[in-house]
Parts: sequence; C-alpha cells; structure tokens
Amino acid sequence: MTVADHHMVGEVGFAAWKSSSAEEAGFSQAHVIERARNAFFDYPVAAKGDVVVAELEGRVVGWGARENEPDYISDIWIDPIHQGRGIGSALVRHFLACIIADGFNFAKIDTRASNVGAIRLYERAGFSIVWRGERFDAGLGISLEKVHMERHFG
Repeated sequence: MTVADHHMVGEVGFAAWKSSSAEEAGFSQAHVIERARNAFFDYPVAAKGDVVVAELEGRVVGWGARENEPDYISDIWIDPIHQGRGIGSALVRHFLACIIADGFNFAKIDTRASNVGAIRLYERAGFSIVWRGERFDAGLGISLEKVHMERHFG
C-alpha cells in the first residue's frame, strides 16, 4: 500500500463495512457509523502490519491486512461493486501463503457472525468456525456477535 492508496483504502473499507452491516443491530446509530468511517480513513496511516491492496484498472477495489499476530488475517474488505469476482479469495490466498511461508501451522481470522458472505469465503478457503460469541468492539463502542475461524495446514 502506498500513500497514494490511503484515501481509496478508507473508501473501500467503509463502503464494504456499510454493505455488510446493513442488517446489524446498532450499526444504524450515527455515532457508530461515524466511528467506523473514522477508523477506516485513519487506518492506512496507522497500519503497522502487512497491508495489500487489490487493483483493477489502477483503482483500489479491495484490501486486506495481517496485523497484530503474524498468523492472523485482520482485514479483508472488497468494494461492494466488485464483490463476487474472486478478489477476496485472492487476498485470502495471498495471506495464507505468507503465513505458511512464515512457518505457522494454522491461520486465524475473525468476522461478525452475521457476515455470512465473509464466513462462506473463509470456509471455501479451508477455515472452520472454532468459536462464536459476543465481544465488545472498542472502536465502534458496541458489542457484536463474532466468530473466530481457523485453518490448519498439513
């Protein structure tokens, strides 16, 4: 990710968040929406991990990150207009290859339990749900039902 990508990374992430959270309780509250928007637009400057953007015709259409733990995929966000074209799958495969190359025996990822599209994507990549429960999201200021998924190698 380059500095030139920062604004588009924020736009893509926020658009993907909005499209995947339309039915989520609490996500229609103005303060939650504003916190999410700020988080996505602030993220590129603060990112400390491996952030990869996916481009089509020179435009950022998706991005993913591996932050906090080297065996953890922290983010996969695809512009809603470009979802279903294999971009998310390509990003997941990229990060899985990095995790394997780094010598880890398994990969981890989390998502909201209501995000069935993301769960299907991760299951197709070999992940399985190992935990489901409620967690407080400090960034949004609300509790969310989440799933933790893992994929074991070999």
